[in-house]
Amino acid sequence: MSNPEKLVIISTIGPDNQEKAILPFVIANGALTVDAEVVVILQSAAVLLAKKGVAEHVNSPELMPLKDLIESFIELGGKLLLCSPCIKERKIKTEDLIPNSVIIAAGTVVDEVMSAKSVITY
Repeated sequence: MSNPEKLVIISTIGPDNQEKAILPFVIANGALTVDAEVVVILQSAAVLLAKKGVAEHVNSPELMPLKDLIESFIELGGKLLLCSPCIKERKIKTEDLIPNSVIIAAGTVVDEVMSAKSVITY
């Protein structure tokens, strides 16, 4: 059996633009349904989406609620990575993050991108 294709999705869109904040997770869940390995990297304002209680308030007509998409993404085996400097900039504490989110630095971003077949940015 061959290794699955890897897709990295990088988002910088936070809860202020609800539709665009949701779209990376729509694509991520779709990719997981075709057995791709999927990594979502949140940078800049997007790290706010991984703060406990935020995703519950991010909704857009005709799209699944962000909270449900993130839960599905993690349950299906997706990796959620968060930019360490971006979290520090927003004074988010580790205990305030949703479960299964991993704090990373620039080197990990480069490794993930270099090992992916495709990268999508938002």
